[in-house]
Amino acid sequence: MTMDPAFRALLDATNAVEMPPLSTLPPAMIREGYRAQRVGVDAGAPTDLDVRDLEVAGGAGPLKARLYTPKDAPAVGPGLVYFHGGGFVVGDLDTHDGFLRRLAAASGVRVLSVDYRLAPEHEFPAAHDDALAALKWTFDHAAEIGVDPARIAVGGCSAGGNLSAVVALEIKDDPERRLAFQLLLYPATAMEQDTQSRSDLATGHLLTAEVMDWFGDHFGVNRHPDRKRAEPKFADLTGVAPALVVTAGFDPLKDEGKAYAAAINAAGGKAQHVQYDAFVHDFYTLSPFCPAVPPAIEETAAALKAALG
Repeated sequence: MTMDPAFRALLDATNAVEMPPLSTLPPAMIREGYRAQRVGVDAGAPTDLDVRDLEVAGGAGPLKARLYTPKDAPAVGPGLVYFHGGGFVVGDLDTHDGFLRRLAAASGVRVLSVDYRLAPEHEFPAAHDDALAALKWTFDHAAEIGVDPARIAVGGCSAGGNLSAVVALEIKDDPERRLAFQLLLYPATAMEQDTQSRSDLATGHLLTAEVMDWFGDHFGVNRHPDRKRAEPKFADLTGVAPALVVTAGFDPLKDEGKAYAAAINAAGGKAQHVQYDAFVHDFYTLSPFCPAVPPAIEETAAALKAALG
């Protein structure tokens, strides 16, 4: 495989910057750096949507959320509950705003982005408790936000993909809340895995083994007796909602994403796996840096629209 030239240039520039060991840097500093890379740089993202901030239920109280309603959307239509990436430590409503504007506009689907609690201030299982509570809130308050409760999907990227996969499993036997679809974008499916891609792509890429270890140390999942809750790879996938699993060719998480889609199918479910061979981890948020990303978002949006009808 050959990396997209735009991503190669981005990686070369990133790797040329000398940084102190990640273990010496506090989460607040990394969060600000991540925000600086993402917020306000996607000038091409659609602006002709109705975007409003609101609150949803979390595991320990209200959470900030943001609802994206596409232009000319019907009074009631399908909805996607979305959880951002960032290793459970970084990211917020603003860091993924450009991507979600693009996704909502292209799909015609309302998107509800949830600002779940982050580690290390809130270690595992805070984020997962928040994700489950927010998804249930969406079902229970669907009429208030113009969402058809029969056409609700859950989705997220990276850590958010993990949250989405987990809550899809946790809600699958709820007779009052029937999830229609999962949109799993380069998801982490277990905290520690001995996959070929995690080994081959451990250094020199946007998501490295060092970065994943730093996230894991702050998240605290490996110190928790219920850690398997955060590892959908090991769950019983029978009866889980249909899924689209997207991976990137130069992402250490690609093997586990592909395997997860295969596992859903093996359990009698329905999952499609799509891989963008020339892309890197977190590519959906990198539209300003790579002209090949917006067409990929359009393809993902079309799959979401088709899945929800």
